[in-house]
Amino acid sequence: MNPLNSSGDNLDYLCLDFEGVLIPEIWQEVSKATGIEDLMLTTQDLESYEELMDIRLKLVSDNNITIHDIMEIVKKMEPMDGAADFLSWARDNFQVSIVSDTFYELCWPLVRKLNYPHLICHHLELNGSEIIGYKLKQDNNKQKVIEAIKETMKFKVFAAGDSYNDINMLNSADQGFFFQAPSHIKEKYPHLETIKDHNELKIKLENYL
Repeated sequence: MNPLNSSGDNLDYLCLDFEGVLIPEIWQEVSKATGIEDLMLTTQDLESYEELMDIRLKLVSDNNITIHDIMEIVKKMEPMDGAADFLSWARDNFQVSIVSDTFYELCWPLVRKLNYPHLICHHLELNGSEIIGYKLKQDNNKQKVIEAIKETMKFKVFAAGDSYNDINMLNSADQGFFFQAPSHIKEKYPHLETIKDHNELKIKLENYL
């Protein structure tokens, strides 16, 4: 990576959500594989992440779904079309971090398929193969990561996400973008520009290089 941009300044920073921006929604893939309809719910449906995770953990427990069961599903998943090429370009032009409400224990096969980008997310709590809970990296993690990069590290920060749990991150960035966000979220936050695909996001970001 070139440590300087064309003006000779340090590279700006890009923070990306993971699920819905670079990879499909993991829990929705679990829903498809198991037939458990309520696992289709995501942070595009519920504003409360805690409520969403309570639903997921109960369904996992009630249906005896283990971490190994989920990992077999995740291993078969692939990044979204265009994601790998976009991420490669982004890492050559920005300092990049994925800031996600997923879990290291679930998503690592997909991190590997994207050539190990920097990832900041949460941990599952396990009892053997049983999923018994989760531990947040920190409360309001996405917003706090952006604030730290801007205020402590003194970078200009761009961000892209698709769901309710990305709003604080996008608002805290110097420039935030919705990526393929559904209409009910876009309409609630009309000040955030919506991007239709990775190529359009690349074009938008190129304007800042």
